[in-house]
Amino acid sequence: MAASCEFRHMFAAFDQDGDGKISTTELRLCMKAALGGDMSAEEVQALMVSADADGDGLLDEEEFLRLVRETDAGKEEEGDICKEAFGMYEMEGRGCITPLSLKLMMSRLGLHLDVDECQAIIRRFDLNGDVVLTFDEFKTMMMMA
Repeated sequence: MAASCEFRHMFAAFDQDGDGKISTTELRLCMKAALGGDMSAEEVQALMVSADADGDGLLDEEEFLRLVRETDAGKEEEGDICKEAFGMYEMEGRGCITPLSLKLMMSRLGLHLDVDECQAIIRRFDLNGDVVLTFDEFKTMMMMA
């Protein structure tokens, strides 16, 4: 219920002219503010078309809420996939990927690296300098691949 209330406040913020609908212009401006970057007109239009159930070219509150929920569900699914992949690399039961566990997984994938090469790979994504990858560091690495 709290999330729904939060999304309703978000809808009200996006609906800058207060007409009860979000136009592509309003959506683009708010996405720019929310994401800190500009979405192309084509990206905004595609997002609008995917969520505009009644085909009027505008998002009412229910269409907007459905879009937000679908986006959140997609993020959860993406997170689940990353967790599964992390579990495949994390082989020593320490809750992190070590150079040795990375070496073992890479050899299963047909890439035969030595421990020093695995340490070098880990260091590129190791944010806290402990020479292992946490789940968050692993997610960053996977997004860069």
